[in-house]
Amino acid sequence: MTETSRPTGIRIRKQSRVVQLEYADNKAYELPFEFLRVYSPSAEVRGHGAGPAILQTGKRNVMVTGAEMVGNYALKLTFSDGHDTGLFSWEYLQEMGEQQEHFWQQYLARLEQEGGTRD
Repeated sequence: MTETSRPTGIRIRKQSRVVQLEYADNKAYELPFEFLRVYSPSAEVRGHGAGPAILQTGKRNVMVTGAEMVGNYALKLTFSDGHDTGLFSWEYLQEMGEQQEHFWQQYLARLEQEGGTRD
C-alpha cells in the first residue's frame, strides 16, 4: 500500500448519496452509493473464480447504511439492500475514483447489452 492510496478523510454523505474520499495530495473523489454497490469487490458481485462478474441491477436507490475500517487496508460498507460482504481496499477505492467515468460507462453499456435496469 502506498500512502497516497489511503484516504486522509472519508465521509458518508447520505443527502447527496456519495462516499467522499480525500487524499494527502489534495485529490478528492465522490463515489456514488450505486456505483460502489455495483462494483463491490465481493464474490457475490465479482463472481466466484475466473468467470464474469454478476451484473447488479436495480441499485439506483441503494443507500450506504454503515461503514467500518478493516485493519489498515480497507473499508467495509453496508448497503440498504443487505449487502455487506465487500471489502474495499484503499487501492481499489483510489482506482475507482481515478477510473470512475470509465467504470460507470462500462456498467451502463453492460446494462444495455444484457437488458438490465438501474431501477
